[in-house]
Amino acid sequence: MELLIAIMVGVLVAASVYLMLARNVLRFLFGLILISNAANLLIFVSGRLTAEAPPLIPEGADAPLELVANALPQALVLTAIVIGFGLFAFALMLVYRGYQSLGTLMSDEMRLAEPKEDGQ
Repeated sequence: MELLIAIMVGVLVAASVYLMLARNVLRFLFGLILISNAANLLIFVSGRLTAEAPPLIPEGADAPLELVANALPQALVLTAIVIGFGLFAFALMLVYRGYQSLGTLMSDEMRLAEPKEDGQ
């Protein structure tokens, strides 16, 4: 199972790099979200995928009595999902506002602060 998810992480990273190399800002944003999801899966797999019991400690014990799932990667991924969604919503509004004011999503045409190439 871990090998299958590792292959899926590789495919997600490759697709995200392909999208992020495009000159379209919206494609770049989708590539950024894909690489964020690939990183989340990588963190989740690093905690070992096991079908163990939840990490609960019985009353009166100092530690779990049997093998339990690792809760740390799950908590990290849950936090990263929330932060990634906030980043996506903010960046999507920036792209939308840029499209409204400039009329394009191509990054080469969004160069307002740079001088013109013909020397004027």
